[in-house]
Amino acid sequence: MSGRKPSVVVFDYGFGNVRSAERALAHVGADVEITSDYERAMTADGLLVPGVGAFAACMRGLRAARGDWIVGRRLAGSRPVLGICVGMQILFERGIEHGVEAEGLDEWPGTVEPLKAPVVPHMGWNTVTPAEDSALFAGLDADARFYFVHSYAVREWSLEVANPAMRPPQVTWTTHGEPFVAAVENGPLRATQFHPEKSGDAGAHLLTNWLDTL
Repeated sequence: MSGRKPSVVVFDYGFGNVRSAERALAHVGADVEITSDYERAMTADGLLVPGVGAFAACMRGLRAARGDWIVGRRLAGSRPVLGICVGMQILFERGIEHGVEAEGLDEWPGTVEPLKAPVVPHMGWNTVTPAEDSALFAGLDADARFYFVHSYAVREWSLEVANPAMRPPQVTWTTHGEPFVAAVENGPLRATQFHPEKSGDAGAHLLTNWLDTL
């Protein structure tokens, strides 16, 4: 990063731990604002979309705040977006909770489904297997641990890039009962299933890596 602090908007649509995200980003050097204001969300160097609770409820809240449109417009202009927890899940095609199917933002194909594991929710610290040449996980030890709290996950990655000139998305995996997607890096769009803002030094390192891409 240069001497100027990168500006980040934590998008406030009623479904995220916005204060903890704000503190974590400010700690690693960002100029952070919590808002749902359209202009500020569009012009910030980075947009962080948090998310807690049910997939369908988050989508309703996001649409009510025009967040779906903002995310789409930012990505169309190659402006960085970071989704966290359910903020990552809603980037996929759809979510199924308690037998109810809801449409996501469909930035990536895939379904958010109940996690098949002996103990659910998956709550606590876990290691991950980063994608090769990952920018988010660069410089982190292989045994770095991140904090997860969720009962649903994307268990299959199906996006194929036919054009050899295009770089395919980088997918990071972890396992709790079964493998599932822990993070995705796809051009300006990045996302994590875990909470970097609650993941101590490893999470701070990852957020610093993200700021370095802004």
